[in-house]
Amino acid sequence: MKFNEPYIIAEIGCNHKGDMKIAREMISMARIFGNANAVKFQKRNNRLLLTEEQYNSPHPNPVNAYGATYGEHREYLEFNLGQHAELKAHCEEQGITYSTSVWETESAKEIASLNPEFIKIPSACNNNFEMLGWLCDHYQGEIHISTGMTTKDEIADLVDFFEEAGRNKDLVVYNCTSGYPVPFEDICLLDILTLKEAYGHRVKSIGFSGHHLGIAVDIAAYTLGAHIIERHFTLDRTWKGTDHAASLEPMGLRKLCRDLRATHKALTYKQKDILEIEQVQRDKLKYKK
Repeated sequence: MKFNEPYIIAEIGCNHKGDMKIAREMISMARIFGNANAVKFQKRNNRLLLTEEQYNSPHPNPVNAYGATYGEHREYLEFNLGQHAELKAHCEEQGITYSTSVWETESAKEIASLNPEFIKIPSACNNNFEMLGWLCDHYQGEIHISTGMTTKDEIADLVDFFEEAGRNKDLVVYNCTSGYPVPFEDICLLDILTLKEAYGHRVKSIGFSGHHLGIAVDIAAYTLGAHIIERHFTLDRTWKGTDHAASLEPMGLRKLCRDLRATHKALTYKQKDILEIEQVQRDKLKYKK
């Protein structure tokens, strides 16, 4: 069995607190200190996604709110297309890949205009076939899709859709459980094997998007065959916001990248019975008949 090199995505999402300076700092930290391969933001049009009632209602958890209503809170954390272009340029300067999750067709069109290497579809809208169809027809990069809160039949429909569009070899399907944070018993890592068996030969790659604590689970996910690993990233887990508690701080991201790459090096077979590193010990220690 050959293992692909791990590809680690630091999902910044909205953990930048609506501040471009913090967002740029997070990009630099993910690249220079964390050694991640990519960072990922998010883009959504809140007027299209939320009903008028949802938009004007208070945030369900006021301690995390950045506005008087949920709509104002979401708008505060949203970057416009020009700001995303600036963030992509900063990523290119730092030598790290830029990407964004898109939540509806308008945002998909905007981000596609920046031509990133890949665009992510969150679990919440992986059944938005209008958006998926537009991306299949107009965007040539990879399309990554999480499968949290998604039935096995819905996953099958997704893969069928991309095959019919001739884009299945640009599709990356992520094992995911939607929760913040997710208890270990609900991560269900063995579903990675299910995805690989059903779709490994039909899609480009299988990934893992985790919202759990620690980094041990990600190593296990990689050894099960998910070489693309996505984790939420923050500069401070105590910051205001719903995602920070389930995110890795810079040292956690650094250790994750270190351990995944060390695991990749270790996942080999012996090329000969006695390795050179063993021969010295054999000569010195092996029982001589």
